[in-house]
Amino acid sequence: MEPLVPTRSADRALQLDVLRGFALIGILLMNIEGFVGPLNISLLGLNPELSGADRWVDALIYVLVQGKFYTLFSLLFGAGFALILQRAEARGSGGGWLYLRRLLVLLGIGLVHALWIWAGDILVSYALTGMLLLLFFRRTPASRAPKWGIALYLVPSALFLLLSCFAWLASFDPASAEAFAQGSAEARADFAEVVAAQRAAYGPEGSFAAATAQRISDTGDFLGYFMFFGPQVLGMFLIGVGLIRSGALLEPADHLPLFRNLRLYGFLLGLPAAILSFWQVPTMDWGRMDFEATGAAALMAVASLLLCLAYLSSIVLALQQPVWRERLAVLAPAGQMALTNYLMQSLICVGLFYGYGLGYFEQLPRAWQPLFVLALFAAQVALSHWWLARFRFGPAEWLWRTLTYLRWQPMLRR
Repeated sequence: MEPLVPTRSADRALQLDVLRGFALIGILLMNIEGFVGPLNISLLGLNPELSGADRWVDALIYVLVQGKFYTLFSLLFGAGFALILQRAEARGSGGGWLYLRRLLVLLGIGLVHALWIWAGDILVSYALTGMLLLLFFRRTPASRAPKWGIALYLVPSALFLLLSCFAWLASFDPASAEAFAQGSAEARADFAEVVAAQRAAYGPEGSFAAATAQRISDTGDFLGYFMFFGPQVLGMFLIGVGLIRSGALLEPADHLPLFRNLRLYGFLLGLPAAILSFWQVPTMDWGRMDFEATGAAALMAVASLLLCLAYLSSIVLALQQPVWRERLAVLAPAGQMALTNYLMQSLICVGLFYGYGLGYFEQLPRAWQPLFVLALFAAQVALSHWWLARFRFGPAEWLWRTLTYLRWQPMLRR
């Protein structure tokens, strides 16, 4: 059996690194609102307090970005899972223990990120969901993985629609209707209380100790919702697994009709669905459990999946053309250092906006946030090119691989 080692630069799939780089800018476009202001406000969709250009930008990011890029990042994580196991099996090993160590290291990195840097972390959820993937879907063939993925992705929407049915049935009984109304009022009050606590902890008067205490509370709240959004993440993992095991993401030139159809129907169906959902309920209300609110949320979830696949397919198809391949390849180093760049985004933004940093909390207008994102990401791309010209891995990737393989990884390029 050949020893298991990290993927060499020569063996990397350009399209996967470009897609990771592309996903990074979408992740930051989505997360920036949660850095600049209270984290929970960024979960509402359109912020009703905004007006003018700020309102337009917030609406466009909600329709085109929010929910579309964390799904793409999740899909690529699942693709990486399948690729690691595939290469391990080619060397004569199942790769299960290797991947479990990889997930445990990621869990540790995610906990450090969530508790001491930014509570909007996704790495802890990825590590926990990856364990479910390893336990239940390690051998799922390419033909079934996307089907399981779509079914699991739709589970949270089905659960919320089911809760709406219970709320509707309860409306016929005065006592039950009153209990539901009281529960809705309490949910709104709890949400407002958390937003106020985040403003106090992360704002200009907040200290590192206060922010850390709030991050612990926020992380606990988000993990409490894991049973709802966990199936969505697991579903995207499985779609990524299917695209690797079918060969579509490794040899896209042999699967061009698939990607053309995903691009066509993803935009043709996904964009109108996102606009319709936004038109129905532009701002989420955590106290609402009626069919209009849950239906709009379910429709946006479907739209996010469709647009995610459309974005992915657009990049993959563009890479088949030499002129676009050369242009988009600029993103590959940033994607190769995706973990480092993701953590760097949090460190920079927290340092700029939180009270124990420069204190620009709620000072950057919504309309200016995309420009800030583009500038920061351009700097990350340039830094990634400079770094990988001298080193084999990004700093976080080096740590992740060294602890995963239990072997000191050479850092300098020869």
